[in-house]
Amino acid sequence: MAIALSQSDYWNLVQKNIADEQTASTPDSADITWHYSAQLGHGSIREIRLREGLVLAIADYQLHQDLIVEVPEREHPLEYEFTVVQEHPQQSCFSEHYFFSGGGLAESSIHEDVSGWQVLDVSFHLEPELFRLWMGDRLEYAPPLRELVNPLKQDRYTYEATPTMAMRAVVQQVLNCPYTDMTRQIYLESKVWELVSLHLEQMLHPLQNPPQPSFKPDDIDRLHHARKILSQHLNNPPSLKGLARQVGLNEFTLKQGFRTIFGTTVFGCLHHYRMERARALLEAGSLNVSEVAREVGFANRGYFAAAFRKKFGTNPKAYSLVAKQQVG
Repeated sequence: MAIALSQSDYWNLVQKNIADEQTASTPDSADITWHYSAQLGHGSIREIRLREGLVLAIADYQLHQDLIVEVPEREHPLEYEFTVVQEHPQQSCFSEHYFFSGGGLAESSIHEDVSGWQVLDVSFHLEPELFRLWMGDRLEYAPPLRELVNPLKQDRYTYEATPTMAMRAVVQQVLNCPYTDMTRQIYLESKVWELVSLHLEQMLHPLQNPPQPSFKPDDIDRLHHARKILSQHLNNPPSLKGLARQVGLNEFTLKQGFRTIFGTTVFGCLHHYRMERARALLEAGSLNVSEVAREVGFANRGYFAAAFRKKFGTNPKAYSLVAKQQVG
């Protein structure tokens, strides 16, 4: 069964581990490595502060149980994230992708990690002001790049794809940095800007007809079956791995298929069905808000209320009252 946490609860676990390990030693505050929370899994997280407004993080971990983190709407810096996921050593399944985000407002979302998979994640967080300083007048001559420094109340730019060979090479250089101390800082920062440049090249000179993943008719049928399973098990849905096994797909194809065929993630689809079911139950009026939350798989009424408000623009209690008045 998956563990569901709010983002604040998740970071409380992580930060407690940081505090405990820093108490036992006095590491360089610019380069800290700590163990991943034993309550969630095993592995390590390394955080390197390259300069004010620029942080590089390297996470290498494996979860004990599937983990679902509910992330609220928030102000977001620029971010580059390169993720490699590989299953148990005796398995052959492997996937990698990169994610690039501009600064601005990030919408609420559900982040999912699957147990048993070895995850290697390299990411950096860059404050928009530092990016503006680095770009200088060049921002004026490349209007598409202004999307990367949107006002904090405006939706951020996002892009997700398979990394290029050049990106893979730079990430490997980051992971195998041969230097120490100040030289290391300079070298790693240069690699961060190189990764930014590689993505900017794609922004400014996109492929006219980028290849789209193709799926066999049988795979499409399996994806529709998976979506139906989610709609029928809102209170206790299968894990990603369990759902993939039920429909006879590997997990990478399942996730890629949902994005391509349905335009959302597996958990995004589940969330949509939960909200629609919750609305129908509130309109029926036979259950109170707490009962509706449990019925659609929310253990915490507060999380449910926030999700419902984000989806429909009103609190579930107020929605229920209005529905009753209309019936009456």
